[in-house]
Amino acid sequence: MTVTAPQGFRAAGVTAGLKASGRPDVALVVNDGPLDAVAAVYTSNRCKAHPVLWSERASADGHARAVLLNSGGANCFTGPEGFQTTHASAELVGELLGCGAADVLVCSTGLIGLPLDREKIGAGVRDAAAALAVEGGAAAATAIMTTDTVSKQALAGGEGVDGGRFTLAGMAKGAGMLAPGLATMLVVLTTDAVVEADELDTALRAATRVTFDRLDSDGCMSTNDTVILMASGASGVRPAPGALAETLTAVCAELARMLVGDAEGADHDIAVEVVGAASEDDAVAVGRSVARNNLFKAAVFGKDPNWGRVLAAVGTTAASFDPDRLDVSLNGVMVCRSGAPGDDASLVDLAPREVRVLVDLKAGPHTATVWTNDLTHAYVHENSAYSS
Repeated sequence: MTVTAPQGFRAAGVTAGLKASGRPDVALVVNDGPLDAVAAVYTSNRCKAHPVLWSERASADGHARAVLLNSGGANCFTGPEGFQTTHASAELVGELLGCGAADVLVCSTGLIGLPLDREKIGAGVRDAAAALAVEGGAAAATAIMTTDTVSKQALAGGEGVDGGRFTLAGMAKGAGMLAPGLATMLVVLTTDAVVEADELDTALRAATRVTFDRLDSDGCMSTNDTVILMASGASGVRPAPGALAETLTAVCAELARMLVGDAEGADHDIAVEVVGAASEDDAVAVGRSVARNNLFKAAVFGKDPNWGRVLAAVGTTAASFDPDRLDVSLNGVMVCRSGAPGDDASLVDLAPREVRVLVDLKAGPHTATVWTNDLTHAYVHENSAYSS
């Protein structure tokens, strides 16, 4: 189930003292090859953390041997010293693994504006390198958690051109600040398939577009968002046509669902499905507008089937539709039919954790689903108190 399930990978997760809680906070994932192909997507937030700026350059050539991750500090807006800490960490990993610093990607998560203790990071890197093991994937997934209540891991297999099988796995962290921009959290994906970097990049961008990019927990885009995919080629299996994209999308979708299911303080996971759109962009825009509507999210928390708030959110978009033809269903009950009251809203059961919202624009053949969560007292409390 872990990132070390594919052949050719080792990992570790250790405690370096970056978190006041004393929980694990440094993770290392290493690709032992024979291939060192990599692709990555990063936040489109213009305010990027130092690890993102470093990794964007380091991954540009399509090669990487390792990913170093820390929780307990985002290393964002920490001045020149912060970038030097990222650089020094990559250099140390490279020294220990026998590769260049440019072959090491770096990810950080935690509070913005908090300088990282370079000595603690260095000690954590050394401990993680010493602890690297095929069995270390679970420890790595734990070490990257911040407000997450559980670690998040997924695994799938795919078919090769000659009938063999390859494996693809991933780990993720994220429980808030989930909003799209190529990627929406820290994710490391690994595969033992024989794949070149350009193929990885195409598959990764296609997968994130329909999975991570369609999470919108709270409309807040992080400065550190990163999704990395590494291929070791250790299985010797080249994926059959379409198999890499299919397997990768399945793993990303599973991780994305775990992320929204662990959203900070949430009581409900909400799937906003938009059908009958004139274009996919229209469907996404409408889904995202509903997903970001705090009035609707608060209503779901209160188990109030207030479908008028859904229509109000739809109306703020530039999507093609006729307001007098809109249909809205909540958990299978069509509460709005052709822009007018439909079935009795009291029939809607909002007690289950999962809530399904269906909006039919009746304007075309396209569809999209955006996942979000309700707005709760616990969410406000946690984000008013969070500082680690």
